[in-house]
Parts: sequence; structure tokens; C-alpha cells
Amino acid sequence: MRSQSEPAAAEPGAIARPPLVREFLLVAGLFLVYKSGRQLATGHTAEALHNAHRIWDLERTLHLPSEVDVQSALLHGDTPVHLANTYYATIHFPATLAFLVWLYLKRPAHYVWARRVLAVVTAAALVLPFTFPLAPPRMLAASGLIDTARIYGPSVYGPPSSDHLSNQFAAMPSLHFGWALMVAIGLIVATRSRWRWLWLLHPAITLLVIVGTANHYWLDAIIATAMLGAALALIHPPHRTATTAGRGNRRLVSEEPVLVGAGR
Repeated sequence: MRSQSEPAAAEPGAIARPPLVREFLLVAGLFLVYKSGRQLATGHTAEALHNAHRIWDLERTLHLPSEVDVQSALLHGDTPVHLANTYYATIHFPATLAFLVWLYLKRPAHYVWARRVLAVVTAAALVLPFTFPLAPPRMLAASGLIDTARIYGPSVYGPPSSDHLSNQFAAMPSLHFGWALMVAIGLIVATRSRWRWLWLLHPAITLLVIVGTANHYWLDAIIATAMLGAALALIHPPHRTATTAGRGNRRLVSEEPVLVGAGR
């Protein structure tokens, strides 16, 4: 029988860090599934453009803000639009990867949680291009939007007919926004700094960028948010403790006495 002063061995902060090779393969697989899964749903040009008109009209019916206003703000000068294109092209994957690496090294319990959430959201997001192919607003002449990346650079897409690296008719949901929002939520949950709420700037900037560059509709981000919310409801983060939230160390966990049966 455990004594009343026996240390708590199952403290979430003391979780063993997952094997590095296995996690590397899992995360690499997540990124490969993201890229290759969307390529399987290529084509469907006519259907994707038809759905784009439907989404555009639905947004007007719902009185959502116009994507044109966001793009117009970017086009006040070459620098803002070039920065927006660069943010879209270069931040998405590196920021998510850095987030997972940091959690793996510093908050292994939160890393496992975040990796599971991202995997579920990504898998669910790959279904929509098969069932609802959607052309981005930059391809929709009725929107009045321009392809800022093609005109001002840098661009990550080629002509849709010859682009074999991505499926440009998979605008919904926006994993650019979904992943950015998860990065912010994960860092807010895993840390205790008074400044941690500033991580919300990442998804906020991402949202303005994906809309202003005409790569996504507002509804793409809304659907991504709903998917992430569902995943977070199913997959709960580890209990918040001094160790898991970044205060103290393992010695604090091992020395703190607990009462047998407490909290049950």
C-alpha cells in the first residue's frame, strides 16, 4: 500500500517523451498526407468553379465582410502585398513544424495532444476536396479579386493545368488558418506567460493574408475553425500543472506529497 506521502508518479508533466524516430515518421507522414492527399482530388474544374460561385453568393447572403476590402488594403503599396504573399508562402509549414518541435522538447504531454489534434483535423480536411471541390477566389472572375502572388510574387502555385504539386481546387477548409489557430491555442494552453495570448496574432494575420491574397474565402476559415473545435472537443489537453505549463521542474513533481485517493 502506498503511504500518504508517496510521490505522484502519474503526473502529466512527467510523461515520457515519445521516441524521436517514431515521432519524426509520424509528423513527416502528416505533412506528406497533407500534400499528396489533396493531389488525389485534382481535376473537377467545372464543379470547383460552380461551387466557388455558390460560396461567393452565400457569403453575400450572410453579409460577411467582402474579401475585396481586405485585398484593397493590401494593394495600397507594393510592400504590404509582397509581405502578405511571402507570409502565405513561407510561414505555414515552418511555423507548425517549429511548434511541434518545441512542444516535443519542452512539453511532451502537450506535444502528443497537439499532434493528435492536427492529425484529426488534417484527415478530416482531406475529405472535402473529394466531396466539395472549390476554386479559390483568385480564380473567380465575379469576385473582382486578383491573384496577388502571380502579379507581385512570390507565388507557390503554377497554372492549375500544369501544377502537379498541389490541388488548387481544395480551398475549403483552409488548413493554413486551421493549423495557425491550433499553434496559437496549443501555445496558450501549454504556457503561462502573461504574453501568451499574443500568439493569437498568428492566426489573425494568417486570416487576413489568406483572404487578402485571394487564396481563401472567409467560409474556408470558418469551416476550418469548426473542424478544429470538434477535434478539440474530442481530444482533451493534459491537465494543467506547474510542470506542464512551464513552471517548476520534475523535482517539484517528485517532492510534492499527495493523499491517497485524492481527486478520485
